[in-house]
Amino acid sequence: MASPLPAIVQSDGTIFLEVHNPLFEKARDCFMRFSDLVKSPEHMYTYRISPLSLWNAAACGLGAEEIIRDLEAFSRYAVPENVKQMIRTTTARYGILTIYMEDGNLVLSSKDPMVFLEVTSSDRLTPYIEAKHRENAVILKPNSRGFVKQALIKMGYPAEDLAGYVDGDPLEIRLRKVTRRGLPFSLRPYQIEASNAFYAGGRATGGSGVIVLPCGAGKTVVGLDVMAKLCTQTLILTTNVVALRQWIDEILDKTELREDQIGEYSGEKKELAPVTVTTYQMLTYRKRGTAGYPHFSIFNERNWGLIIYDEVHLLPAPVFRITADLQAKRRLGLTATLLREDGREDDVFSLIGPKKFDKPWKELEAESWIAQAECHEIRVDLDQDDRLRYALASEKEKYGVAAVNRRKLPIVRAIVESLRDERILIIGQYIEQLAEVAAMLGAPFVSGHTPNSERQALYDAFRRGQLKVLVASKIANFAVDIPEASVAIQISGTFGSRQEEAQRLGRILRPKQSGRPARFYSIVSRNTKEQLFAQHRQLFLTEQGYRYTIWEEDAFIRAIAKASAGNASGALDESGALT
Repeated sequence: MASPLPAIVQSDGTIFLEVHNPLFEKARDCFMRFSDLVKSPEHMYTYRISPLSLWNAAACGLGAEEIIRDLEAFSRYAVPENVKQMIRTTTARYGILTIYMEDGNLVLSSKDPMVFLEVTSSDRLTPYIEAKHRENAVILKPNSRGFVKQALIKMGYPAEDLAGYVDGDPLEIRLRKVTRRGLPFSLRPYQIEASNAFYAGGRATGGSGVIVLPCGAGKTVVGLDVMAKLCTQTLILTTNVVALRQWIDEILDKTELREDQIGEYSGEKKELAPVTVTTYQMLTYRKRGTAGYPHFSIFNERNWGLIIYDEVHLLPAPVFRITADLQAKRRLGLTATLLREDGREDDVFSLIGPKKFDKPWKELEAESWIAQAECHEIRVDLDQDDRLRYALASEKEKYGVAAVNRRKLPIVRAIVESLRDERILIIGQYIEQLAEVAAMLGAPFVSGHTPNSERQALYDAFRRGQLKVLVASKIANFAVDIPEASVAIQISGTFGSRQEEAQRLGRILRPKQSGRPARFYSIVSRNTKEQLFAQHRQLFLTEQGYRYTIWEEDAFIRAIAKASAGNASGALDESGALT
């Protein structure tokens, strides 16, 4: 008898997906295109279809009937009619309103007279309307494009922006066939797909949007190809100075641009050039007691034709505001995840643009573009004194007590000693805890207080293999290029941050010359708030197809000792792990 189908679709748009069903993986890969993973316990995943998930699907060309067919293909029972209707009406809302240029005017028009009447009568939109244009069309005030799109998505009608873009000052940009380092260079097939999806042949349907690719998959290369397609002066926004300089190194290595054509705009240098790279931190700097952001002027210093937002899920709120004024510029967002812990995914959609390309992590792993990865969660008890501290702590303090649990240290030592030939990154949230780990292992420690020059020197030594173990604070979460890292040990994190979990695994996903899988260890305190947060942190990676092997500390120590004695790679056989 054939197994029943794996999914149950509820009338509120919730989807339950049975993990142990033979069709689980196929269903998961379908559902992730148009729904959000909410919970992922061992036996049953929970997804929810949301307006934003459907609008992103529609922006990627996924139609309502295809979504419904996918649901019906895997649903054990009939898909509720109200869910089908919700999918049809929600996806149809994307593009029912259009913004375009006509005779020098910015125009908003609607295919639906009732929708047009609803939105143009709203207090959210009336401040931006300059005049009636024709039936079901109004002229918008100049420079209101971004604010109108923000208002419309809040009303549930995401506009399709066909108003086009200024070209910016020209700049000849060509990609090399052989890098400066002497290596052959060409784009991977999915990088070409991503770049083409954004560029859209230069039409107004392209030019703004987000490319979603895992860490280690070469998002920077996609950005370089877009630059080469547009051949225009470009402003690149990054997360920190290390990432800034990695961008500059990549540009010099893989394009024919000269050093004098690339500027670093940071706390140490204030260079403006045809391609300028800066940081979000620099842009949001302001003196205490003042209202303005002095470095925002960089947006107007040159006639940029393209703005690249690296790690767009970290875009700070003040940069959202300036981005609302920059809708005539082409805008490319690069990220491993659209998740934002502040819930402002709709602002990314309206101001940077909808998702243009998304490649599942497991597909890239299967094609060997990123490393295979094993994920382990090791649960450790609190000592008696810490249990008392935890019991007496306020709700706000409980997570910190659990996160710095000293019983995590022997686990860290055991992992490091069993994997001496690997390059190991130990990463966490709490500085004192990390400093203690570094002292215990005799390893260097990199934090936000480490000078940039020293930080870069340590990263370089780690890349070359002169350092085997590096301890780092959360500054290593983003845009740090350490391709030979093969093991990550997470000893504490930022509460339930799904994006952080994804970024930390991403540090070790570059393919390894040895061919061995990457290993990600997360150590959490058992039966505490940290364990609850860990379950939430893992949601995004679980959706991508990664499974966590759950260990109790004693079983893990025995297994890793056995693995170390039995094979050079230290691979665990999961005996003693929890299911």
